[in-house]
Amino acid sequence: MTELRCRKTETLMGDKEEDDHQSEPEGHPTHTNGPVNTEDEESVAIGGANGKQQKDEDEVKDEDAHHKQEESNTPEVSAKRSKVSSACFLQRLVRVFFGCLAAVACGMLYAVYLSTYHDRKFWFSTRQELEREITFQEGSGLYYYYYKHMLTAPSFERGFYELTLDNKTVSGQTINIVERLSLYPELITSFIYRVTNSQDFVEPIYFYVGAVFGLQAVYVTALFVCSWVMSGTWVAGMLAVAWYVINRPDTTRVDHAIPLRDNWALPYFSCQVTALTGFLSNNISSATEMFCYLTMSATTFTFLLVWEHSHYVLFIQGLCLFLLDSFDLVPPRKMADIHKVYLSSLFLAYLFQFQNPTLLSSPLLSLLIGSVLARYFQQKMKMGPLVARVMKLFLHFHLVFTTGITFSYLVKKLIPVSESDFILKFLEVKFGLNTTTDFVTNFLLCQESFQATGQDLFLRLTQASVLPFYFLVLAVCLLSTLQTIYRRLSGQPMKTNLKLEDGRIGEQPEVIYHVFHTLLFGGLVLLFDGMKYLWTPYVCMFTAFGVCSPDLWMTVFKWLKLKSIHPVVLSLILSTAVPTIIGFSLWREYCPRVLAELSDLQEFYDPDTVELISWIRSQAPLAAVFAGSPQLLGTVKLCSGSAVTSLPLYSDVSLLRRSEDTYQVYAMRSAEDVYKILTSHKTNYVIIEESVCNELSINKGCRIKDLLDIANGHVVYDKGEIYSFSKHGRFCQEIKLNYSPYTNYFTRVFWNRSYHVYKVNSVISFQY
Repeated sequence: MTELRCRKTETLMGDKEEDDHQSEPEGHPTHTNGPVNTEDEESVAIGGANGKQQKDEDEVKDEDAHHKQEESNTPEVSAKRSKVSSACFLQRLVRVFFGCLAAVACGMLYAVYLSTYHDRKFWFSTRQELEREITFQEGSGLYYYYYKHMLTAPSFERGFYELTLDNKTVSGQTINIVERLSLYPELITSFIYRVTNSQDFVEPIYFYVGAVFGLQAVYVTALFVCSWVMSGTWVAGMLAVAWYVINRPDTTRVDHAIPLRDNWALPYFSCQVTALTGFLSNNISSATEMFCYLTMSATTFTFLLVWEHSHYVLFIQGLCLFLLDSFDLVPPRKMADIHKVYLSSLFLAYLFQFQNPTLLSSPLLSLLIGSVLARYFQQKMKMGPLVARVMKLFLHFHLVFTTGITFSYLVKKLIPVSESDFILKFLEVKFGLNTTTDFVTNFLLCQESFQATGQDLFLRLTQASVLPFYFLVLAVCLLSTLQTIYRRLSGQPMKTNLKLEDGRIGEQPEVIYHVFHTLLFGGLVLLFDGMKYLWTPYVCMFTAFGVCSPDLWMTVFKWLKLKSIHPVVLSLILSTAVPTIIGFSLWREYCPRVLAELSDLQEFYDPDTVELISWIRSQAPLAAVFAGSPQLLGTVKLCSGSAVTSLPLYSDVSLLRRSEDTYQVYAMRSAEDVYKILTSHKTNYVIIEESVCNELSINKGCRIKDLLDIANGHVVYDKGEIYSFSKHGRFCQEIKLNYSPYTNYFTRVFWNRSYHVYKVNSVISFQY
């Protein structure tokens, strides 16, 4: 009601000004001298009388207007105006205070919820240190190992130097592990732990986990603020957070793999999107714009620093902003500032990541170079009639992408990047343009993150009532955006000071950006399931903004030409009633479920892995090198510190090739072949997992042994079916029979239900 009252006051003042403007006397036409007849004289006389009467009325109106102006300048009226303005300012201040309080409260409650749920799921507080570390799944515990290393180093500088020249992780290699694994989160966290002397009151693992959960609180708070800024009410923020928590399996992976890079990076991206939303808005002060600009700069750089895939995400965001600029929907000054943010962040990230060549050949940098050059050569692109502007627009697209592709090609020729060619081959196979027997390519395609999204995601979002309202909000905003684009191409200016009565939600630059944002990321979700963690949180935020925004409802009523009920009043009522009903239904249905998750004690215990790690710690030499699956090797490295043959890092092609070599223990290869492969990587012990050797899967072609058989040519196709065939048996099964020649090369030293550990003999014993 505060907004309505303030808006009515402004409208009344505007009406008074219009009345004063309209009451100004208009000029009258002069009469020329000449002969006239009697009728003309009468008409002239009558016209003169009417003119005199009109002049008298105008003089009276001028006197009244002057009188009113004098009355308005009286101290009493000025005092009333100051009281009204101060009341509006006070109400706005109270609203901002309670909104900030609600945002912080939502973030803190979510962090407490994650901590409680994590403790209940893994019994984290009652476990020993080894058992706690094993709960870091999917090989993510590898990152935590380097956090421990930084804490045990004599000094922070010494620990950092050792990581930049690390020869104790991958056998036979000296690598910069900080650059290879993007370890800046661990470096910063360990530095803070040291400086604050936190070892006196909190264990290192709790500090590490707490830092991740704290960033998730920042993540939720940023979504809250973004929805609040766009809609004008913090009720939208609370609804966005509620939908985010309810759809947690599709919004975050922090539940089971805490140290993953995206759990560190996505909170910064959320802050960056929020700052960008505020920066694009027209109705902000210069101080607020500067604050948004600085926040956007800091978060963009941090996002690039902590995640190796971040420049791809920013490339999609850059495409959204490129469309905004091409259709002339945002001031050129702001686009130039955003380009400065991108370029400076890329330059700093390039330096901090030890001159990483991937950033120089990134599609983001190519897009920026193409955009800057195209804007320089097409300075009059946004001028002319509709048809001419459309033709110039197509030429602009062609020039930008041609320049960007050329720049990327030249950079790759000057600075060879091995991953670039592999990515192109991977995309060709993904989209059905080519086929391959390559193990690494097929292995990545079989990963859940790279597979097409199933219907389960959309069913879950529909059950949580997000998807139906999302399509409604998206349809209204998209249609209004298309209208705005047509008006801009036709030469009509955009209104910078929009009012609720205008009903043009598609003329707000921040809304247009989020329409492009959700469409592009939504299209990628249909192709890659892993992209849902970048799309679903903003679906929750965007939908909450829409149902709580009076501008959206007013846009609909403007299209319907509603006259029976005042559309402004009805839009304000619906923007309050609809989210209230949605919030009440979500509270009634999902609050008991969330509380039940916190009260339910789950059982997670892996005694076989604990037994394996305990044996490695007590029996294996400190300099021993272990081979096995990358996920298991991440756990081995974390808990024992031993060197390994590969790492669970799917963005590094060279490590994936090493993983292919160690996976040969599950192929149909001879003992001699496997022995040569393992010794080439200086392996001392090889770990064979029962779950991989005897894997049962519905998707038969994606089992590790199937992928190896295809890559090694050990398959026969018969009537559409695939059969494995080789003169050698499957190594992981044959070696358990303990007969020659397997006993000549390998000696079993440990086994349980899940794992078999074999020592690679340094001296071959020919026993028959």
